[in-house]
Amino acid sequence: CMKCGKYFRMPRKIEFWILYASENRILDIIDEGSFVELFTDVLDKNPIDFPGYSEKKEIIKKETNLEEAVITGKASIGHIEVMLGVCDTRYLMGSMGYIVGEKITKLFENATKAQLPVIMINCSGGARMQEGIISLMQMAKTVDSVKQHSDAGLLYISVLTDPTTGGVAASFAMLGDVILAEPNSLIGFAGPRVIEQTTKQKLPVGFQTSEFLYEHGFLDMIVIRRELKERIYEILKAHQKPKVIERKRKTISACTFCDYKDSWKKVQLSRKIDRPTTVDYITHVFERFIEFHGDGETGEDQAIIGGIAFLDNIPVTVIGHQKGKTTEERIIRNFGMAHPEGYRKAIRLMKEAEKFRRPIITFIDTPGAACGVEAEKRGEASAIAKCIYEMFNLKVPILSILIGEGGSGGALGLAVANEVWAMENSTYSILSPEGFASILWKNEKRAKEAANLMKMTAKDLLDLGVIEKILPEGNEASEFKVITDFLQVQILDFIYNMSLKNEDEIVASRETRFRSF
Repeated sequence: CMKCGKYFRMPRKIEFWILYASENRILDIIDEGSFVELFTDVLDKNPIDFPGYSEKKEIIKKETNLEEAVITGKASIGHIEVMLGVCDTRYLMGSMGYIVGEKITKLFENATKAQLPVIMINCSGGARMQEGIISLMQMAKTVDSVKQHSDAGLLYISVLTDPTTGGVAASFAMLGDVILAEPNSLIGFAGPRVIEQTTKQKLPVGFQTSEFLYEHGFLDMIVIRRELKERIYEILKAHQKPKVIERKRKTISACTFCDYKDSWKKVQLSRKIDRPTTVDYITHVFERFIEFHGDGETGEDQAIIGGIAFLDNIPVTVIGHQKGKTTEERIIRNFGMAHPEGYRKAIRLMKEAEKFRRPIITFIDTPGAACGVEAEKRGEASAIAKCIYEMFNLKVPILSILIGEGGSGGALGLAVANEVWAMENSTYSILSPEGFASILWKNEKRAKEAANLMKMTAKDLLDLGVIEKILPEGNEASEFKVITDFLQVQILDFIYNMSLKNEDEIVASRETRFRSF
């Protein structure tokens, strides 16, 4: 459908031969003429001597011209060399038996040896019943090959199509560094009919669809088929080996500082609804941005935005609180107050950045972490603690920039960095002035007085050694371009300076910074 990007249901024969044909899927995404099929020499097996199985496969081969339920090989996408596997449901519903498992294992093993990324286009009904326990063993075998590929620091992009279920979903298909899915695809472990028969419950509309998985944090993005090649190419390009970073000096216009001195005035400015948000900084500081979604465990949190951005063609991971502009957007994003899923998403993206040796830039702008029964039930304190813990372990440089409110642990959860900078009208504090006044004096109306005592302005933070730098904001909105040009240069200098350190020095400098408090 040209309007929604979902797919029409056609007669089964047409559906199988046109929509799900692996040959067409390969041609859709590769550079013309670049595909070379590999691993066609894997010998056929009937491991449990299932009656009629060999004969059944011969019939399917004649009908489909397929040797098995997966085609594997080498190709290029946008002139980037990749190893490619494409499953095909025309062959026993794309089920995974010995040959499928062996070819996929060889695909990852050879990709590891050749230091190449892997692209898997997945569709399957699950395990191959006719191969019994040997089919089940393919799940473990393929997962191990994915792990070895990942341990080598290599990229795996998994594309989930309709259907991706059972043993394939519960093994290699859900282990991509980046997981994409086509709209309205059936994705899950047990099929909906099995679940309904087992639980005796009616399943909700949309259950186990791509959209359902996206909402619950398991997909980075949903991509319509005609845009798949472009999306895969963008992701491949963002994961190329880091180039040697050179210091570049740019001529920029002079930036002006505001003249506000009053702490309470700074608090009010940090909360202004028209204040530039993380998205504004991403748009103006970086050349392009690929957003990823989901914590990979339970959900997606729009209070945290994250993905890969480019600065002077250097890929960096960018993560930040996003409050939103309009009332509707601010409600959707919970006013930048992240739930546990937001911090778990941040951890996932940070670890991905470490794997591919990308610097991390975080933008801080939150009144605090999400507060409520659901946030506590899902482990808010635990999620923040783990985010802080993991940031100390990361072997890549981290820069945190306070762009608005820096509220308590909700802010600190993204601010365990090698350096922390602050926009001049931002704030950073143990909690809000209202909360401070309420706890100490039982009178939140004394918030203005509290703001002066709390030492929460950028100047206070610099004096206390909590931040390394104050960044000017200018007096007019029209100066934002000048400010972000200045910020570009400052971030590039940070990346260059950190590139002179080895991994142990990067980790040690972060630990030393916080040990000083």
